[in-house]
Amino acid sequence: MFQPSVSRGRRACRVLRVQAQAPLGRSSTNHWHTFSPSHFYSSTTSKSTSNRNSKKYTTAITAGLLSSTSLLWWLVGTSGPSQSQSQEGEVPHLNTQIPSGQCKSGLSEEDVTAILSKNAYSYRVHDISGVDRYDGAQVASNSPCEDTFVHGSFPPPLPLASTDGNRDESQSQSQWMAWAVFDGHLGRQTADVLQRELIGYVSRRINALQPSEITDDGAIQRAIVQGFTDLDEAIFATAMSAAADTDIETEESLASKVQKMMPAFAGSCALLTLFDPRTRTLHVACTGDSRAVLAQQNRDNNGSGSWRTTQLSTDQTGSNESEIARVNAEHPGESGIVRGGRVLGLMVSRAFGDGQWKWPVEIQKDLKERFHGPGLLNPRYEVRTPPYITAEPVVTSTRVEDGNAAFVVLGTDGLWDFMGSHQAVELVGRWIDAHAHAHGQKAVDKGSLEPGSDFGVRGGQFDFGRLGKKTSEPWGFAEGRTTVQDSNSAVHLIRNAFGGAHRELISARLAFEAPHSRRVRDDTTVQVVFFNMKDLVERGDRGRGE
Repeated sequence: MFQPSVSRGRRACRVLRVQAQAPLGRSSTNHWHTFSPSHFYSSTTSKSTSNRNSKKYTTAITAGLLSSTSLLWWLVGTSGPSQSQSQEGEVPHLNTQIPSGQCKSGLSEEDVTAILSKNAYSYRVHDISGVDRYDGAQVASNSPCEDTFVHGSFPPPLPLASTDGNRDESQSQSQWMAWAVFDGHLGRQTADVLQRELIGYVSRRINALQPSEITDDGAIQRAIVQGFTDLDEAIFATAMSAAADTDIETEESLASKVQKMMPAFAGSCALLTLFDPRTRTLHVACTGDSRAVLAQQNRDNNGSGSWRTTQLSTDQTGSNESEIARVNAEHPGESGIVRGGRVLGLMVSRAFGDGQWKWPVEIQKDLKERFHGPGLLNPRYEVRTPPYITAEPVVTSTRVEDGNAAFVVLGTDGLWDFMGSHQAVELVGRWIDAHAHAHGQKAVDKGSLEPGSDFGVRGGQFDFGRLGKKTSEPWGFAEGRTTVQDSNSAVHLIRNAFGGAHRELISARLAFEAPHSRRVRDDTTVQVVFFNMKDLVERGDRGRGE
């Protein structure tokens, strides 16, 4: 079981190394977390079709043959019975004086930075070829935040094949690296499962490849796809097994059953990036609308240069023409499946969980009656041939040129709601330049606010109405508000997405608390990975005395 940065339960068997989350940590080779293959739910899938998928989400309940004990892939934490607290002495005295100030006075610049940096981390990577540093940050909108993430290193799947096709055990092993962001919806339960389990499922499938397939991009891609679909099937098999358990002697508690069903009731997107340092290959798997973007430097005679942008994933939504065509082809004769950029009301066309879009109507009605499940979709949506969405990812493989500076930005849609791929690359490029010119000192504000602009002022009288509609540029990222003031590149991106140098705008956005904050921002999780940039790491180390 791949252990994320957030500490979870552990089971010892097969070892998988992951860097634990901590601010400004240094990667090392002695931090190990464990997972157990017994957590893996093994199943075999074929190419995605509507009929095949419909069967896979109902097999467990119709056959009634799956044992719930074989599906305990999901670790449910328990604690002892709570004890009521009893204290001696006088009861609390309540203040009846009305305070002079009813409300808070707003957010200072220090408050804004503290919020943006609360869940930030940065690692210098010294023992994995090609990767020099990565930064991450997360700012919640929902409470609790529905985004989760993982990052770290893990053992390579197999020794590379020798020229005769056999495994060459003599070759030294170089750790693979993984970064992932999971954007949950309808709760964070599905995203929590992905955080704990997805790397393990994918690693198991890659380990099953033949030695000659380890350097075959197509084989790696198929293994990753299989790992994704294995886990989604396990989520539904676990839920169906809990619902079908009617044996009085072995029946679980209602609470336990509900906990096992929640990951199927909720949903989540997934964006996973694996880096093989031997082949210098980035394998990016996307299910949903999180996005990965690669920037590679075009060097000039001075050793610097512009950044070439390559989008490594495509947003899978009801506005994507290829996704619309795929969904319609899988459900011939049904009209109105995709309307207004949504698949039966859901923004994304691929996701884990989301039983309302995958279960037959009969199962949904049964779970609604017996377990207060989410019930049927809005009556205006006709569910005839589910599933309508899939967890199957689209996987791309890209080489990172040896010696050429590059970086990858991974972000949930909370980032991309405010900026495009090229803008994100330009912002990180500007951050790199600022750190290069600062010679290890704190980067200065590079903002060039547009004089006289309604949205370019730093403060003063301001309201959201002056920004126009959410689709307009001033609402999102604007060049005139660019600022460089953070030592963490992921924090830098989120700051500029939320308002940049416009202090009134960014502090107002962050002043909104859940559930009202969803009107002005979403949960936002960002990771930035730097390749072939040891000089950046060395400058950063000198600048912060690490």
